[in-house]
Amino acid sequence: MLALALAFAVSAHGSQTRKGTQIPYVSHLLQVSGLVLEHGGDLEQAAAALLHDVVEDTPATLEQVAASFGAGVAAIVGDCTDTGPDEAPGSKRPWLERKHDYVAHLREVSARSALIVGCDKLHNLRTLVADLEALGAGVLGRFNAPPAQQRWLHGELLAALRDKLPPRLHAELSQLCERYAGLTA
Repeated sequence: MLALALAFAVSAHGSQTRKGTQIPYVSHLLQVSGLVLEHGGDLEQAAAALLHDVVEDTPATLEQVAASFGAGVAAIVGDCTDTGPDEAPGSKRPWLERKHDYVAHLREVSARSALIVGCDKLHNLRTLVADLEALGAGVLGRFNAPPAQQRWLHGELLAALRDKLPPRLHAELSQLCERYAGLTA
């Protein structure tokens, strides 16, 4: 299942790169999947981690994910997606509106889905904090929201996921949020 999910993700994401870099996007997907396994996730969750952005950032649909990987993987991918069914890459609602809705949604997701969301945020924050420390505040230009809104989102995500994540994962996320806040205040 993991090999098929990786092939699907590579095909869907194509030549996408991480924001503001030349790093192939698949690197992020592999990192998140590895973190899911490291924090006790199963193979279905690891496959969903490889696919967690496919509906949000490519033309792929949840129906295609379900047809290829089953309802369980599709449900997790749906929980990880911050866009609505009428949105597509390049035609999304404003960032703050999407994030408000997403945080509200995260309060209702299962611990199975929360693990993928937490690992996604962990990898994103590890990368962002490392880039800020090594390259400076110029890296913030990659993002759609200013640091104050990002700090708000981090706090809301931590609160929404607090009781759904393994303690070590939540603790590292909390530490990275604090480091980000210190670097961007």
